[in-house]
Amino acid sequence: MSARTDVAILGGGLAGLTLALQLKRQDRQLAVSVIERRAHPVREAAFKVGESTVEIGAHYFAEVLGLRGHLEREQIRKFGFRFFFSEGQQHIDQCTELGVSQLLPTPSWQIDRGRFENFLGQQARALGVDFIDGASVRGVDLAGGQDDHAVRYQRSGEAAQLSARWVVDASGRAGLLKRKLGLAQANDHNANAVWWRVDGLVDPNDWSDDPAWLARCTPPERWRSTNHMCGPGYWFWLIPLSSGAHSLGIVCDADIHPLDTMNTHDKAMAWLREHQPRVATALERREHTLRDFLFLKHFSYGCKQVFSGDRWALTGEAGVFLDPFYSPGSDFIAISNTYVAELIARDRAGGNFAPYASIFDQLYQSFYENTLTLYQGQYPLFGDAQVMPVKVIWDYTYYWALLAPLFFAGRLTDVSLLGRLRPLLLRGRALNLGLQALLADWGRRNRAAPPGLTDGRMLDQRVIGWFHEMNRALNDPLDSDALNARLQANVARMEWLAGEILTRARLRHPDIDDHGLQPLLAGLAAGEQSLDPAWYADAA
Repeated sequence: MSARTDVAILGGGLAGLTLALQLKRQDRQLAVSVIERRAHPVREAAFKVGESTVEIGAHYFAEVLGLRGHLEREQIRKFGFRFFFSEGQQHIDQCTELGVSQLLPTPSWQIDRGRFENFLGQQARALGVDFIDGASVRGVDLAGGQDDHAVRYQRSGEAAQLSARWVVDASGRAGLLKRKLGLAQANDHNANAVWWRVDGLVDPNDWSDDPAWLARCTPPERWRSTNHMCGPGYWFWLIPLSSGAHSLGIVCDADIHPLDTMNTHDKAMAWLREHQPRVATALERREHTLRDFLFLKHFSYGCKQVFSGDRWALTGEAGVFLDPFYSPGSDFIAISNTYVAELIARDRAGGNFAPYASIFDQLYQSFYENTLTLYQGQYPLFGDAQVMPVKVIWDYTYYWALLAPLFFAGRLTDVSLLGRLRPLLLRGRALNLGLQALLADWGRRNRAAPPGLTDGRMLDQRVIGWFHEMNRALNDPLDSDALNARLQANVARMEWLAGEILTRARLRHPDIDDHGLQPLLAGLAAGEQSLDPAWYADAA
């Protein structure tokens, strides 16, 4: 069997199917083939991670791909991120809680991956995508010049070959092209993860009978959040799935919490009894039947190249993977798919797309490297109820200040605009690098006398006026000049916040280094107070 297509996508999971939809929405005449190892439909509450979305990924699914109706009907509207500093605690209502009391304006969803990928497969076929499920790729022969590439695969015991002008690897951690081309690139983020699903929803509101604590949220549905139970060197996730299951996982610094202490379900539960006893008690209820259990060692990695002028590309986990703490997986799918779609469109139009492949690759690598700074070396902070809430606010601000507005405005492929914005992007990067080093230093100094975990604070992001406005403003339609002005204002907000955090860190530790922030902030006019003193715990 032999056939030809314009674009062969290796892998029909989240990255591959969304790319296929994006390409067909962009150009209905484009021939797109997806080769997927698993037969569809797959089971719901699937074993895949990446169920929590944040603003870029959610916007991509809902608006770029036009799937808002499915998300609203068949998935769970997310009640934001929520963090509990609850190491060793039974009484969650006495711990510091960080989250929103009401929904922020820009939506995100909890995604049941099995349900969503089944829907994506149906949508792809309806748009004319040749979705070849139950097939295994046996080899890829990349051609030179203008010749087609060749993809060899097997389905139902029969060998077949597909000729394609473009080949896009969306095979996840199998990394078909990455292995073939020797593109694997390690990073120094030494973290492991174990995860599993159970029947039934796990509701943190069941963990307290304090009326005031229960009434903090409107509606009182903490279970819809991506709940993070935080402690030194780790966090534990709870993510609800619309099929009636709950996704659970431990993510940890490998040097602080070795994988062999949690790499079976029994070990993981014993680990929870020690570190998150209230969660362990909840999960031992009879209705929470175990569905699956998996683990990954050193899950984070980079890639030497993801887009090529020779008409191949990598997307999703076939390229890079960061860390699930802020749920960036679907964001990076959205970004890489957008670059791939733009390259293919330029090729279809007969233009010289190869220089753009090089530029997009550099941009994507910079987004990966900048985002990695939010996680690498930061896990020891995760149990610090003073520093970690401040870090969360900073990390959100950085995300909403630059990358998210560019994506929402549809300008990630606007090379001319990005060139104009380069000094501003570099300034944002420098501020972030300095802040991440400062926060890590602050946390190290705190470990000699850790702040208390049982102050019962509710740190409500919803009532921070400028923070709420940054989230809302992502949806504003902006031309290039207005977008430039918006990003300038956002970086100014980062500067004000950075100066305030540095001041607060020095109240706690007067001799702490400025980590390069002082020159960046020299001559900065004092701005409004960014955060209420409660956010800084005992630093004031």
